[in-house]
Amino acid sequence: MEAAKLSIFEVIAEPNRRTMIELLRVRERSVNELVGHLAISQPAVSKHLGILKNAALVGIRQEAQKRIYYLRPEPLREIDSWIENYREFWSDRLDALEDLLDKNGK
Repeated sequence: MEAAKLSIFEVIAEPNRRTMIELLRVRERSVNELVGHLAISQPAVSKHLGILKNAALVGIRQEAQKRIYYLRPEPLREIDSWIENYREFWSDRLDALEDLLDKNGK
């Protein structure tokens, strides 16, 4: 039985996967490099990379005997689109706070 595909929100909800995304945002890395930055085992890192790959958040290229992972940020647009609905909400409130602070500071 095939596992249900996770939404992008479910994929990035896991802290280790978010750390991997952040590390890959900086530069491409091998599994061993990622293991060196995380407090989890190599098999756990590989499992998380598989989930990120299934979500199209990472790509893989072969370099000799190593598999090098890189970030594919396109799926993150779904999150940005969802957040866009709330930007005006927060912008209005931050503007009101700024006005209040200006008024009380003068």
